[in-house]
This record gives sequence, structure tokens and C-alpha cells, in this order.
Amino acid sequence: MKRRFVERATLMCLPAAAALAVLACPAYAAPSAAPGGTHPSAADTLSPSTRADLDTAMGGEAYAHASYTFYAAQADREGLVATGRLYRETAAVELGEHFREEADLAGVIGSDVDNLRAAIAGETYETTVMYPTFAREAAADGDDNASALFTEIAKDEGDHLAAYQAALKAIETGHGTIPAPPAVDPVDVPAGGPQVRSARTKANLDTALHGEALAHARYTAFADHAAAGGRPELARLFHGISRVELHEHFAGEAVLYGLVSDTRANLIKSITGELYEAEVMYPSFARRATAADDYQAARLFRDNAADEAGHARAFQRMLGHPR
Repeated sequence: MKRRFVERATLMCLPAAAALAVLACPAYAAPSAAPGGTHPSAADTLSPSTRADLDTAMGGEAYAHASYTFYAAQADREGLVATGRLYRETAAVELGEHFREEADLAGVIGSDVDNLRAAIAGETYETTVMYPTFAREAAADGDDNASALFTEIAKDEGDHLAAYQAALKAIETGHGTIPAPPAVDPVDVPAGGPQVRSARTKANLDTALHGEALAHARYTAFADHAAAGGRPELARLFHGISRVELHEHFAGEAVLYGLVSDTRANLIKSITGELYEAEVMYPSFARRATAADDYQAARLFRDNAADEAGHARAFQRMLGHPR
């Protein structure tokens, strides 16, 4: 199931598939690899093909939300207020509607204890395996800037791990307190090319970007669940860490990766991605879900395809009349 990451903004099918590589890691795996990471009663009703397609779609939606957040900031820098607003509105749909509805259907959001265990599994993998490996490889390839960033993020993820473990202990035992959320030190992502020279480092940055985008999306959903269940301290912790994942980790990696271009180029990439999802990815997912008798998933995939077509049209109009 593991597939290579390629930037969604260049061609949507590959980054969407790339989400599977993140989901295949212990950080974001299904129950067999990360106990408590999903809600079995929901997931068990889905065929394996539908579940895989939902995983792919969730990864793509999370990455779109993160990318569009920084495309919006670039539009603002260029004085394109309407374009920035469109990117923010579209990003909100990708996260708050598409990702969330797919996550609900897949059973990704469980009890607060389930969600903390899933987060602990993810942070453990990132702090002990993924980021230390990426740091060593970047140093070996002469990309010292990336090595330093990966090392710094590994430490952050270790701090997140400790906070989640303390929160789990407090909830399960009734002793101790849920930690306060970490402070966020936002990173600007201006337009620019890659700042690494190794193809391996750039591939690792791509993997990390997708992982951070997905973590942000999942933790946001977990926070909403905790808030609705009467645990505001846990909601604040999940929200705080989700913001670090997006505005520090994803953003820092995006700078080195060269994720953001000028707004015209960003719009062209976005149109390509949205059209792929509208015309190829989601329709194919809907057909597979229908064949597997997963009719609720098929309807969701068709609805999302229609939404993505609308996003493509809106981006195309903005490309023709930038403002």
C-alpha cells in the first residue's frame, strides 16, 4: 500500500496516493498498527478498497487545506485580496467538510482515549524513527539546513508525545492534569524555489509535508471531539499541537521544499489538482464504492467531486481576472 509522495499541487493523483504512504506508517495506521486510531464499528462496514480510497482522499484533502492556507498568504502579499479570500474559503471546505466527512465515515475519530493513543503512536514514530532518519540522510547529502529542521521537529514531536502521554494518564487514572498547549511560533512561507539540493532530501520533505498536514487535520478533528465531549483542556491541547504542525512544521518544510510560487502559478497548480479530483479521482472512488455496495461512501465521493469541480471553476475565474 505504501506509495511515493509527489506534490499535490503539481498533479493531484500522486499526492492523494501519497497520503497512503503516511497512513501506512505507524504514525497514522489503521487499528492493527496503531491501536485506537480508528473507530472499528464504522470502519468494519467498509470494503478494503473503499477504506483505502477514503485514506487516500483524507490525505489529499488535508494537504490541500495546508497548501491553500499558504497560497492565501502569498496572494495577500501580492495584494490579491479576493484570491486570498477564495483560497481560505476553499481550504475551510477541504478540512471542515471533505476531510471531516471522510474521517467520520472511515471511523477515524474515536473516543478521547482512542484519539490520544492514535496521536501517541504517530508522535512516537515521528520522533524516534521518521525525523531522525530524515535528519541523518539530509546531513549525509549535504543539506544541513534540512537536517537541522528535521532534528528540531523531532524534538518538538517528542515534546508532543510527552504531552499526549500525560493527558492520557490524567484521563485514564484521574490523577494529574492535561498539559497546556505549546506556544506557536509561525513561519512565513514566501514564494521561492527549493532550498535543498538532494533528490532524497526533497522526497523526504514531501513525505514530511504530507504527514504534518494529515496530523494537523486529525488533531483538529480530535480537538472538536474533545470539546463536544466536555473536555476543553484536551481540546486546547489538540488544537495547540495541530497549529504547531501546520504553522511551524509544515511551514518550515514548505520553505525548504519550495511549495509556494507566485499566485498565478499557484492557481494553475490548484486548477490542475481540483480537476483531477473532480474528473478522475473521486469518480473512480465512487465507482469502486458502488461496486462494493458502499453506497454512503459512493455518494460522498460524488458530492466531493462536484465540489472540487466548483473549486476548479472558481480558481479559473480568478486566474482570468486576478484581484
